[in-house]
Amino acid sequence: MADLNAFFSTNNTVNKVTVEDTFQTSDYIEVIKAFSRITNQSVYVIDYQKKGFEYVSDNPVFLNGHSPEEVLEMGYDFYFKYVPQEDLQLLLKINSAGFDYFERIPLEERKSYSISYDFQLRTKEDRIILIHQKLTPIFLNSKGKIWKAICIVSLSSRQKSGNITIHKNGCNEAYRYDLKANCWKTLEKKVLTDREREVLQFSIRGYSIKEIAEKLFVAPDTIKFHRKKMFEKMDVPNISEAIAYARDNNLL
Repeated sequence: MADLNAFFSTNNTVNKVTVEDTFQTSDYIEVIKAFSRITNQSVYVIDYQKKGFEYVSDNPVFLNGHSPEEVLEMGYDFYFKYVPQEDLQLLLKINSAGFDYFERIPLEERKSYSISYDFQLRTKEDRIILIHQKLTPIFLNSKGKIWKAICIVSLSSRQKSGNITIHKNGCNEAYRYDLKANCWKTLEKKVLTDREREVLQFSIRGYSIKEIAEKLFVAPDTIKFHRKKMFEKMDVPNISEAIAYARDNNLL
């Protein structure tokens, strides 16, 4: 089994922070707590200097039956306890590949990037769930290393672990990590048409195909056509997964 240090790349070693670095963090946890209160996703903060968690929200998706305080205390032991071995190795690969990529980004752009991926958790009842996690830097130290990062966790809409993707804020391109080739590949960001976006927005509100057609003054077959094109773009089988994909990838 991997040890704790395997999660912390030598490319992102944070040995110390300066007084100037600490000025960044004044009361920031209060902002994280406020965000946690208005989202239905789990939120936690990683401190790469301390190699542990600094904050864990009370959303149950990531807690596995524990209290936030217990998960906070467990830190990365939580992963060792609840992530199946094959996905634990996947997480180590993600850390290594992600930090290698991060090192190539100009310092002034590093906060603009986020990474997302899916991995399994084994619950206390020995049930496997697949979760989707997004991670983005909050603070860098004076050398440009990620000091603190925020993670957002939700149930995954995908079928299996992996799906490792790096996004740059405001950019239409994304980068997908190919686990077989061990390299990053450019992935053109999906763009929805105005009509596809309308169909999704009505679907989120629970409207049926017939009801959407009536709202948009078109035939039901037209709505089916737009849904089919969306499913092909997103590589998803149904409207529920299309909605989750659109939310995960900021397409709405």
